[in-house]
Amino acid sequence: MVRFSFSKDPGTAVKGSGSVMVVAPAAYFRRRGALSFLTPEHRKLASNLAQDTPAGLYGNANATLTGGDQPKRLIVGVLPDRVSRYNAPARPSAVQRVVQNVNLTRDKRSALILVLDKEDHQIAVLNAVGRAFSIFTAKSEEEPQGRLQVAAILRSGAGVRLEPRTRDVVASSREIAALVDSPPTDMNPEALAGRARTLLKGIKRIRFREIIGDQLPKAGLGGIHAVGRAAVVAPRLLVASYTPPKASSTHVALVGKGVTFDTGGLHIKPRGSMETMKVDMGGAAAVLGAFRVLCQHDFPHRLSLLMCLAENAVGPNSVKPDDIITMHSGRTVEINNTDAEGRLLLADGVSYAARELKAEVIFDAATLTGAQLIATGINHAAIMSNDPSLEQAVMQAGYGSGDLVHPLPFAPEFYKPEFKSVGADMKNSVKNRANAQSSCAGQFIYNHLEGTHSRWCHIDLAGPVARGDRATGFGVALLSESLRRFG
Repeated sequence: MVRFSFSKDPGTAVKGSGSVMVVAPAAYFRRRGALSFLTPEHRKLASNLAQDTPAGLYGNANATLTGGDQPKRLIVGVLPDRVSRYNAPARPSAVQRVVQNVNLTRDKRSALILVLDKEDHQIAVLNAVGRAFSIFTAKSEEEPQGRLQVAAILRSGAGVRLEPRTRDVVASSREIAALVDSPPTDMNPEALAGRARTLLKGIKRIRFREIIGDQLPKAGLGGIHAVGRAAVVAPRLLVASYTPPKASSTHVALVGKGVTFDTGGLHIKPRGSMETMKVDMGGAAAVLGAFRVLCQHDFPHRLSLLMCLAENAVGPNSVKPDDIITMHSGRTVEINNTDAEGRLLLADGVSYAARELKAEVIFDAATLTGAQLIATGINHAAIMSNDPSLEQAVMQAGYGSGDLVHPLPFAPEFYKPEFKSVGADMKNSVKNRANAQSSCAGQFIYNHLEGTHSRWCHIDLAGPVARGDRATGFGVALLSESLRRFG
């Protein structure tokens, strides 16, 4: 595992490092006075190396040996000078790509110098670097413990002061990515609730409540109970509430889908589709990480965290197709797809947030639909909101934080009919799978908020929750930045 430390200036980071990597837009390397933190000899090597490294659309990295002792190796990560209007201007995906493509851990100490266009690009860029170095491992042999010194400057050469909030966003993103990467038997609902308490330990003014197992239907939480009742470890709703001194009258809730493993239930997933389903708690992890950052930095409003935790297992007590369950909203749901379980958790969670906790603003996050990848891809999460200003604010926070999002249509008149049931208020899955599945899934959640007047934003992060075999920690930066701007 790579150990991070942040340097005030690039000269301090470079000193004593076996490898030095400079990541910058292509134009920076052509700038007069660039690379002034390197010796003249190393400056020339790095400049020539950059000239031989085309940035392309995605960024590229190249390395050379210096022939000396410190540093022994120079690496350049050349980023494209421009990106499309639907990309983050800080180019975090390119930063992650070039940093991952070189072995910065081969030396006991390495330096990474990041050249930013603007000082407020720091969260997006530093979070991208954090994603390049995952925390979780269960390997029997201990891997080398490299130390990475990170410094950021502007193109002018002026230093960038890394804000404490940036450090905490990066740390929380890496921590929650490790939760998502953990084996599902180890990270069951009870264990995940315990890890949440541990990660929030020491933060003042947080109170917890946990509703477990057969307590759930007594509290009206029939959806969470139905999804998790067949598992060995009982389902639960973990509620953490933060009240700052001199809190405003506004109450914000973060609700996360925490399916610690999804077999699909009795509509069991085939081989090839069940693997990686440990990531189905990525939404709960994201809201946990964002809640932690916001509480660490004195969020001015009342803030609640609701982690809806269950394992969608197969057993004698599994919820069955044709069962009808009563949700917290009081609405009844006929089950026609046991693999459309996440929306049952979130519907209970958002209803509880609105009706019991009286939250005026509600965000939910979930790895909700495979259709999200078809709609907005692997880089952009999909968002859906009943409030245009909230939708726009989250989109802008996405560009600023590097956790990109794109809106889905919010049109109840088009999507509510998809859930028509003869014997209940609604079914849990659509009649027509070709009619905007991701929007329909969000609509199901909103069905259980109707009549509450809450402002609501749904985030489907099924695509960006992981890259390859590793979780990304997506959502921590997005939510914490959205609410920081909101606050």
